[in-house]
Amino acid sequence: MGKEVVLRADAAFAKPEIYEALEERGVKYAIRIPANDNLERDIAELLARPVGRPGKKPLVESKSFLYQAGSWKTARRVVVKVEHHPGELFPRVGFIVTNLTLPSLAVVRFYNKRGTAERWIKEGKQAVRMTRLSCHRFRSNEVRLWLSVIAYNLGNLWRRLALPQRIGNWSLTILQQRLVKTGGRLVKHARYYRLFLAESHLTRRLFGAMVGRFEALTLPAG
Repeated sequence: MGKEVVLRADAAFAKPEIYEALEERGVKYAIRIPANDNLERDIAELLARPVGRPGKKPLVESKSFLYQAGSWKTARRVVVKVEHHPGELFPRVGFIVTNLTLPSLAVVRFYNKRGTAERWIKEGKQAVRMTRLSCHRFRSNEVRLWLSVIAYNLGNLWRRLALPQRIGNWSLTILQQRLVKTGGRLVKHARYYRLFLAESHLTRRLFGAMVGRFEALTLPAG
């Protein structure tokens, strides 16, 4: 059995021909769509401000219903998430058209992961230049892209497995600027070499902690 394909996309993909193409190919999707008066009428009960004293945390509500826009040939499931934040007069509202059968909040959580994926892509563009594909031949650009992906994965493994928790959330770009691009001086002696590194962000304690974490890693069996 083939692996199920699921698409997350923003409002730029909110076109009926895209939905129809995805459905014909058996692709599951969760696509954000712009708000309009008809959609807001369907959730009027969620837009009213909560009665009573507002709490410190946002009040989050969701709803799922069938909706058919004028350009659609059929009705489709729409999931809405409404957030009432303390100190804000109007709620934050987001509509998602989907053919997923998950509960409403699960659809919202799935769609929200799109932002995380976009941050990873942006990080890859900045840190390892994965979109710099200026070769004239397709195969050459393919190799460059693979090398960029390998570099990104190695950097991500370094971040996840070797960095102390206090800097474990640094981006790869910051890690390059603060830990990789470190000034140093190599001194040659009769029987050995000694490397002196400038202590700015890469201190002796941090360097030792990273080496210790690498040494503690176990190789997979086989």
